Parts: sequence; structure tokens; C-alpha cells
Amino acid sequence: MADADKKVIELFYDTISPYSWIAFEVLCRYRSRWNIDLRLRPFSLAAVVTETGNSPPGRVPAKLKWMGKDLMRQAYFYKIPFRGRKDPNNDMANKHNINVMLLLTAVTMDCPQHLESLTRELWLRFWSREEDITQPASLEAAATAAGIPADQTAALLAKLQDETVKARLTETTQEALRHGAFGAPTIVAHVGGKPHMYWGSDRFLLIADVLGEEWQGPLTELAHL
Repeated sequence: MADADKKVIELFYDTISPYSWIAFEVLCRYRSRWNIDLRLRPFSLAAVVTETGNSPPGRVPAKLKWMGKDLMRQAYFYKIPFRGRKDPNNDMANKHNINVMLLLTAVTMDCPQHLESLTRELWLRFWSREEDITQPASLEAAATAAGIPADQTAALLAKLQDETVKARLTETTQEALRHGAFGAPTIVAHVGGKPHMYWGSDRFLLIADVLGEEWQGPLTELAHL
């Protein structure tokens, strides 16, 4: 199948969302198996929640308790090193901020070849090793671990307050909202000139169906972790 025949899948994600990590890893594994053009689209989940009037699941104690179990089950099934955090609500409020998504947006604009590796490293730091990813030194360490040269990292960090980067993040978030996003991950499969929006990390059977492909399970042999 020629590249021109590839179907496009957009993954709108925020690294504050552990379910986005699952969707990210699974779609990366299926990229060659389904011959898809996977486009990673970092956006602002906080803005989506505010715009749609959605409520973060962590605000419901019973749901938060269930999510911890559910995420560990999915992490085991997909062989993703998610370990959670001792105080997820507090940490999501105080140890993750918009600078993370601005950095990923700057990478999208200036060196997209590093977007996948940096995104993965940020998830590992936050959801696997319980590390801070709000401080410049933390973001710099993540970029270094992702293979971004030091001079390029410095230039990217200098752009966190750049209006063009902020505008791009806003534009991407608005694009997700136009597709009907209300949370993360938001996955949009473009097939036959039509967009098909899915939410969550448990819709892969449906995505396979609309693509005319086969769901073959977690494909742990193709894991990048």
C-alpha cells in the first residue's frame, strides 16, 4: 500500500491524562500494522474541560478509586509502566502545568521528529517515576533524555512564553473541540474524507472497524518502552 493510501489518525492528547498515554502507545504500535499516518496533536485538556463544562473524574471519589484500579489493569495488559501517584489530584494540580503542553507544541513546530520521544519521556517522568515536570530543569532533563540536543532544548524552553506557540496550542485545542472533544484522549480517524471521533483508550476495536483493519490485541512485542 502506497503512502498516499494511508489513513490519517489524529491523537489529541495532554500528558496530564494517563489514558492518553495508553492510547498513544497503542497507536504507535499499530502505526505500521494498520499502515496509518499517525499525527500527534498535543492540546490543552484544561481548556477543553472548561469549554465543554466537563468535570475531571478525580472530583468523584468513587470514580477516582476505580480509575486507579482500571489504569493498573490496562498498564498490565498493554505492558506500559504506569505506576500512578500517591496523591494524583494534588499532583495533577501542582506538578503539571501548561508549560508541558507549550513545550510539546514548540517541538511540533520546530523539531517534530522529537515529538514522540519527548511525549513518552514526559509521561514516564510524571506517571511512572512521580517526578515533577513543571520546573525548567525538569523539562530540560526530559528533553535531554528524549535525545534533543542541548542548544535546541534551550531554544525550545525560551519559546514557552512565545505568543505564536500559545496561539498554536489554542488552535489545536479549538480544532479538537470542533471535532466534538470533551476530554482526553480524543482520537479522530479520517476515512473516505470523513472524520470519525472517538474518546478514550478502549475504542480500538471500533477504530479498527472503521479503518477496515483487524484489532490484534496489545502488540506488546512492538512496545517502545
